[in-house]
Amino acid sequence: MNAILLIIVAIVVLVIAYLTYGRWLAKQWGVSNDNETPAHTMTDGLDYSPAKAPVLLGHHFSSIAGAGPINGPIQAAVFGWLPVALWVLIGGIFFGAVHDFGALFASVRNKGRSIGEVISTTLGGTFKRLFIVFGFLALLLVIAAFASIVAGTFGTTNAAGIEVAEGAREANATTAIISMLFIVMAIVFGFLVYRRNAPLGIASVIGVVAIVAVIALGVNWHPIYLPYSAWMWIVGLYIAVASVAPVWILLQPRDYLSSFLLYGMMALALVGIFVGGGTSLDIPAFTGFKDPGLGFLFPALFVTVACGAVSGFHSLVASGTTAKQLDRESDARPIAYGGMLIESLLAIISVIAVGYIWVQYKELAAAGTAMTPPQAFASGISQMLGNGIGAFSTAGAQTVLTSLLVLTVSVFCLTSLDTATRLARYMFQEFWLKEGEEVENVTGARKVLINPYFATIITVVLGIGLGMTGYTNIWPLFGAANQLLAAIALLGIAAWFGKMGKNNKMFFIPMAFMLSVTVVSLFFSIQSNFILGFGGGEGALWGFIRAIIALVLVVLALVLAYGGIRYLIKNRKVDGAISEAK
Repeated sequence: MNAILLIIVAIVVLVIAYLTYGRWLAKQWGVSNDNETPAHTMTDGLDYSPAKAPVLLGHHFSSIAGAGPINGPIQAAVFGWLPVALWVLIGGIFFGAVHDFGALFASVRNKGRSIGEVISTTLGGTFKRLFIVFGFLALLLVIAAFASIVAGTFGTTNAAGIEVAEGAREANATTAIISMLFIVMAIVFGFLVYRRNAPLGIASVIGVVAIVAVIALGVNWHPIYLPYSAWMWIVGLYIAVASVAPVWILLQPRDYLSSFLLYGMMALALVGIFVGGGTSLDIPAFTGFKDPGLGFLFPALFVTVACGAVSGFHSLVASGTTAKQLDRESDARPIAYGGMLIESLLAIISVIAVGYIWVQYKELAAAGTAMTPPQAFASGISQMLGNGIGAFSTAGAQTVLTSLLVLTVSVFCLTSLDTATRLARYMFQEFWLKEGEEVENVTGARKVLINPYFATIITVVLGIGLGMTGYTNIWPLFGAANQLLAAIALLGIAAWFGKMGKNNKMFFIPMAFMLSVTVVSLFFSIQSNFILGFGGGEGALWGFIRAIIALVLVVLALVLAYGGIRYLIKNRKVDGAISEAK
């Protein structure tokens, strides 16, 4: 594989898609600045607050990215670079970006409420509650997993309570202090921009300088050394506060500033590719239709790549936090459609990074000491930079580069974590609302249940508790569950667009494909976990539990698919009758 040729093709294809298909979608759906967004009509200074497009793109991109576009493509690279690259580009343009853009637009036209509420307007309250329960449980897994990842990269011990190596202790303490200082910096930035009306351009320059200063300070001063369990409690307290704090004081500025880290990481990666990674890489174009670890290419490739091409989690972000902050409808295309394409580019970069160190990556895996995907990404990019730029070739420079790249991934895990907590809080509150009911009209016990503080406590306790006690036993199902979430979201969005009389045909193929991918994946999971369960021994109980959960997910998918497709067919017939009458 020639890395320079691949990255140039990817950039050209993604830019053309944004300028043509993205613009066509906006015209088909009637995106117009003549319509006031919920950020203005429902502004409350807490959740609904208009944000400038660059700031909101920073929040949205930071939240949907996390470690997803790095982990998935690198894990799926065992099938070869070609199937991963093709799926990232085709899936990103025609599946993921359409999914994200549609979810954001539908939510904006429904008072900034979640896809669950959008579904209720077409398929009814029962389907809404099924979707919200499913989405809430998926978010609890995200909270548990990301909290565990963050605590693991901050702490002096791992999740099992075992002390980490001396070098890792210092690296973790550095990551922790930089992340904490980031939060303080974000609060100051938010206060200056939103309460002192500081110009965004000037504030951004100062913010970037402050990021560099914070990293330099953290590298040389990192006094906090705490175990994994202590960091889990601290992270739980942080996300509880972040979930109910006004978006302008923490969520918007933190994610905006964090996005500069990711943009910087991508810029470094591109420099590395062009100056040091342009020769043919060792990774094969295609290795076969089955991998011993992941299984058959269909459905494993499409479940594993996930965020780099399409992810159900994105619909929750788009219709959760982003829709409540959209300043103008025209901002939806660059933020949702464009944000997904940037993530697809990061996925391509990830494939190139692991391709550069493919021999080393496979040798370590064969020896039982495999690199994690973030480590592989950081190692590949730093080695490319070292190969092309002499100053980066020393052992010290390589260590610093690798540490900074791992730090960036860790920062984004924390960003996705606090966004996921706020989204779960929204979904818990919406579950108790009747169709068309406003929050201020709720009385009795439901008034307590929709209270944001009560909903936050429930969410954090369940998420952190799951992270403390073994979410890893259920996590293997998350990939299929996340893609099932995307399929259901596409179904709900298609139904709503049809009801509004707008073109919804661009959702049909993505919806049908993602449904087939997830159902097949879950059937494989049911089979393998029942075999594990009946085999007895360690892990048998969890094998049965995962098999039952997978079976429930299949039933849920088929029930929702039946109801949604039936609605779409019925609506099509009605439209035909009307057009004939006219």
